[in-house]
Amino acid sequence: MTEYYLPTGYGTAEHVEKKSRFIGQVWPVRTEAEAREKIEAVKKQHHDARHNCWCYALRDGTLRYSDDGEPQGTAGQPMLEVLRGQGVTDAVIVVTRYFGGILLGTGGLARAYTKGARDALSAAGISVERLWDRLLVACSYSLYDRIRQETERCGGVIEDTEYGADVTLTVLTPETETDNYVNQLTELSAGTVQGEKLDQVFRGVPVKSE
Repeated sequence: MTEYYLPTGYGTAEHVEKKSRFIGQVWPVRTEAEAREKIEAVKKQHHDARHNCWCYALRDGTLRYSDDGEPQGTAGQPMLEVLRGQGVTDAVIVVTRYFGGILLGTGGLARAYTKGARDALSAAGISVERLWDRLLVACSYSLYDRIRQETERCGGVIEDTEYGADVTLTVLTPETETDNYVNQLTELSAGTVQGEKLDQVFRGVPVKSE
């Protein structure tokens, strides 16, 4: 099954290391042109900063980074490793540094840029983009918590909930888990709950954060 992890949306975070201010920003992108556009926008926004270091990773395997004047290997590559460590693609990160007058050393710089990238990605959140089965699941209120737990256990997501005489859930499940999920619903409800498959969708759903 093909799946991709990507930022849920825009995220930003700031921190200070020995008087240097680091501003991390992350966006989901689909192309190099879009990534470069974000980078150039940050450079204009923070034109007075000492450094605007960046990296991006695309699902086609494209990987790019820049230390933007920092010592080689202390900024862009550590930031890129944040994406690779999380398995995230289709993402661009820019970490801006306003120099505070105190040198951090190569190790300190790498840690600071890693933190800037990691915190921004955490703020953005991470989604998984894959093929999902969409199912309609109706259950009694007494079974709702167990159904919700089973949905989470199989990697599914509750897309919508309607409260009436019963609880009606619209559930997204990974296509490879649907049969097992439906069987588990039947078992835990003694046959009173079944999943009705509506359709399939390929989309990103927030399921994971750092």
